[in-house]
Amino acid sequence: MDLPDELANRTPRKPGQERSASLTLDAYSRLKAELEELKTSGRSYIADRLKAAREHGDIRENAEYDAAKNEQALMESRIRKLERILRDPDIVEAPPASDAVAAGMLVTIRPLDEDDPEDETYLLAESAEERAPGARTITTTSPLGQALLGATLDDRVAYEAPGGTFRYLVVEFRPHGR
Repeated sequence: MDLPDELANRTPRKPGQERSASLTLDAYSRLKAELEELKTSGRSYIADRLKAAREHGDIRENAEYDAAKNEQALMESRIRKLERILRDPDIVEAPPASDAVAAGMLVTIRPLDEDDPEDETYLLAESAEERAPGARTITTTSPLGQALLGATLDDRVAYEAPGGTFRYLVVEFRPHGR
């Protein structure tokens, strides 16, 4: 796998030092571009909104100013989160074809407790930041993700949630990106 220079040339982790995230190269590139966008044009856009809102007069009773400040806070929070994730991630590849469900796979499941069930496809990933076209992402630490890990074709899986027990049939699984 060809890593970007900033990853290929980074200093090795010290013993016991944790990775900041586990991402595919695609997710790393997408998040890095999002971070750059937020730090440049995102911050400029918010600054312009705040300036325009201040020109409307008293900021103590200015809903537009409050909305812009809230948006700024959310954006800065996202920037900090992305910086933390991208600080020192492990770059992982999708697993090869397998007899069991693993992280990095697209998994199609069918609800067992519905009268007219529709198949649902999920990307099972270690990070909630991973994406796949036409699939929702679930993490390996979520209740459904934990139930799916290690499942095989035609297995029945179940997990507990506040709404009760949910049961599914594993219809298909395959490595993402292959």
